[in-house]
Amino acid sequence: MSPAHPFPEQVEIVVEIPRGSRNKYEFDEGAGVFRLDRVLSSAVFYNFDYGFVDGTRADDGDHTDALLIIDEPTFTGCHVRGRPVGVLEMRDEKGADYKILCVAVGDPNQAHITEMDQMRPHRLVEIEHFFETYKLLEDKTVEVVGWRDRARALDILRHDREAWEREQSEVR
Repeated sequence: MSPAHPFPEQVEIVVEIPRGSRNKYEFDEGAGVFRLDRVLSSAVFYNFDYGFVDGTRADDGDHTDALLIIDEPTFTGCHVRGRPVGVLEMRDEKGADYKILCVAVGDPNQAHITEMDQMRPHRLVEIEHFFETYKLLEDKTVEVVGWRDRARALDILRHDREAWEREQSEVR
C-alpha cells in the first residue's frame, strides 16, 4: 500500500469471483490455486466482485471477506486496491461473518465514495438480497444482520491483520 493510504484505509483485495458469475471459486491457500467450490444452485449470481483482503485472518480461519464495487467485473486472481466504506454483518452455521464493502480505488466512478451512505441505497439492498437467498436451495441458512459503518469495517480489518501477523510470526 502507498504510504499516503496505509492499511486499513486502503486494502489489497484478491478477487475470487467476478461479478455476474454463478460459479463460487475459493482460494486454496495450501496449494496456492483457485478452485471451483460449487455452482450456485439458486437462480442468483454475484452482483459484485467477491474476494478477500490479503494479509488478514478472520475469526473463521479464512482471510477477511471483501465485496468489491467496481463498474466492470475483473477476473479470478486479480489484485485490486480497495477503499473500505462499510461492512455487512451476517451470521451462518459458523457464527458471525463479516463482509467488508470496498470500492475500487482505480475506478473513477467510485472515486467520490468514502462512506457507506454515499452508496446507492438500492445497490446495498441488492447485496443483502443476494446473501439472503444464495444458499436457500442448498438447505443452508444465512442471517443478514445489517450494514455497519466504515469505522466498524476498519476495526475488523485491524483485528484481522493482527491475527494474520501473529500467525505469520508463529510460522517463522
